[in-house]
Amino acid sequence: MSDLEKTHLLHQIELALDDVRPHLAVDGGDVAVVELTEEMTLKVRWMGACESCSMSAMTMRAGVEQIVKARLPQILSVIAINSLKS
Repeated sequence: MSDLEKTHLLHQIELALDDVRPHLAVDGGDVAVVELTEEMTLKVRWMGACESCSMSAMTMRAGVEQIVKARLPQILSVIAINSLKS
């Protein structure tokens, strides 16, 4: 993937995450993109209250991963690098 393609994908990922962020912010949390690998794995970091939330694994599957993969089907997986259960 070229740098231009990766930059475009990262922008599209941020737009998708912007739809989830207000829901996370209600509870004092957020999510940040760490890396998009060549294998099309999106690595994110939970921030704020999400870092220690026991529901973060469910939020990942039912929220973050679902919206990112729905909008960008080329993303094969989404993992939280600071979560015990991603």
